[in-house]
Amino acid sequence: MRNRILGLAAIAAAIGAPLAAQAQSTVGVVREGVIVDGGGIAVAQRPAFREYVIRERVPTYTIPDRVIVGGVLPEAGITYYDVPQTYGATTYRYTVVNGQTVLVEPRTRRVVQVID
Repeated sequence: MRNRILGLAAIAAAIGAPLAAQAQSTVGVVREGVIVDGGGIAVAQRPAFREYVIRERVPTYTIPDRVIVGGVLPEAGITYYDVPQTYGATTYRYTVVNGQTVLVEPRTRRVVQVID
């Protein structure tokens, strides 16, 4: 009887392991009591940040590739701007590419967040 229970527990663990691993793929950071997904701009601050970018009249740059998190932007032809401390993501730069505001890691030009 105990072997049967242990066998069922092992099967349940094997089935549940991929689900548990998938649940761990979402990374979140807590800054000043606000959950920030991926270390970028907090969900609650995104509308204000979009309005800030519009007020600043940041030009949009066009590239042939699709803009995705993890993608690398071209070295030349794009201007990157400092993120104001108000939005918390001060280690990143931002720009507008293909009509989308993106946060970029400045050394690698890797997109860390697309602000929707």
